[in-house]
Amino acid sequence: MPGTIKDRYGMTLSTSSPAAADSWQEGIDLLLSQSYGAEEKLQEAIDLDEGFAIAHGCLAFMHMTRARPDQARESVKRSLELADGITDRERRHLEAVNLWANGKGPDALRLVREHLAECPRDAVLHRLAQRLFMLGCSGAGDPVFPPSLLALMNELAPHCGDDWAFLGQYAFAHHEMGILDKALSLAEKSLEMNPGNAVAAHSVTHSYFEYGDAATGGNFLGDWLEGFDARAHYHTHLSWHQALFELALGRYDEALQLYEDWIRPTAINKNISGLSDSASFMWRMTIYGGEAPPKPWDEVKEQAAPAATTPGAAFRDAHAALAFAASGDRELMDQMIGRLRTNAENGNIFAKEIVLPLAQGIDAFAQQDYNTAVDYLEPVFPQLTRIGGSHAQREVFEDTLLEAFLRAEQFDKAEDMLRERLGRRETPRDTFWLGRVMAGKGESSKAQDSLSKAAGVWQEMGDADTPELNNLQRLSGALT
Repeated sequence: MPGTIKDRYGMTLSTSSPAAADSWQEGIDLLLSQSYGAEEKLQEAIDLDEGFAIAHGCLAFMHMTRARPDQARESVKRSLELADGITDRERRHLEAVNLWANGKGPDALRLVREHLAECPRDAVLHRLAQRLFMLGCSGAGDPVFPPSLLALMNELAPHCGDDWAFLGQYAFAHHEMGILDKALSLAEKSLEMNPGNAVAAHSVTHSYFEYGDAATGGNFLGDWLEGFDARAHYHTHLSWHQALFELALGRYDEALQLYEDWIRPTAINKNISGLSDSASFMWRMTIYGGEAPPKPWDEVKEQAAPAATTPGAAFRDAHAALAFAASGDRELMDQMIGRLRTNAENGNIFAKEIVLPLAQGIDAFAQQDYNTAVDYLEPVFPQLTRIGGSHAQREVFEDTLLEAFLRAEQFDKAEDMLRERLGRRETPRDTFWLGRVMAGKGESSKAQDSLSKAAGVWQEMGDADTPELNNLQRLSGALT
């Protein structure tokens, strides 16, 4: 029942057990920092006070983030059974999680926004708001994400700018808008306050990714991960980021070892929540080197299998399409495309305009029908933010369209895309791709300039014998 016990944000907790409140707060701080042990601490709070409603609700939140909706619904149902006499703040918090767990994301986001206007320091609902924005829950694929997230964070900043958890999340909203210097500053300030905050370390990582500075980003993240508990669920995703830095520098062996140790479904929980990391890494390896990676696709396909017939988020479906297409599983791909086509025919505009053509384009690419892949993917490209995820995560679909342009010999379109990307940040891979464009257009001197520039980085910092570097060298030799 409501009493005098408050959390570190000054909000009343409806428990008479100081020990339960302490365990809850420890669990929440671990949740907010994406560190190991949050679920255990929340369960400890429940064991100390079975009637602690919001502890059940926060455990439901954790279950949802781990793609365990049945357990989430069970926990949040229990929280609502215990809700008599709790504070209005706690009740709204529980109702928002309940809506999310029961597939009512847009309703959950509306309630979260109303709630945060009154209780701006409810930090778990900051995190829920970000998830709901990224899932497109302000509409059928939010056409104004990420600006909508940054706008909300700006509203909360006067109330929360002294909090390490908020600053890490605020940084995320900035780098997704391309405001990189501010994002890096906010993330570093958060890490000064809590060096173990993985959310802030994540935003530092994103900032260097968007700067195109894989060397600095990789050095930072590699050092930071040494002190991060490898049992944390987030370790997988941060290892994925580290693998991308290694790929950018041409270090295929290091990237593959990270995949083997931390990202591969056999190395971690095979739950579909890890699909975006495993599928996108394997697909990148495939298209960058022009050959199948030396790891099996079938286990990634099995990880993705629920998406074939079960409705879910567009972000999940897009990554499942990568797994089904690359593994060559015609049955699973046809099942998912059929499900999406039915949704589109029944009036789901988001499925019709975004998710279905994205899956069809990926399917066509895997079948080496590159002109058809372009036909499907090109109209989706300007609207990719609607599938959710971060820019770093969505870039795998940008890269697929770019590679489709190149393989379809649509060099002008590839050049336009590359000029925009290189205008934002320069990377060896984009420079290599520009060399391919110039070679395709018969501009050998310009091609050699780009190829030499990319090769210089990879030869200095990368592995001596990678499929990508070998392809570059073969093209360079053919131009001489």
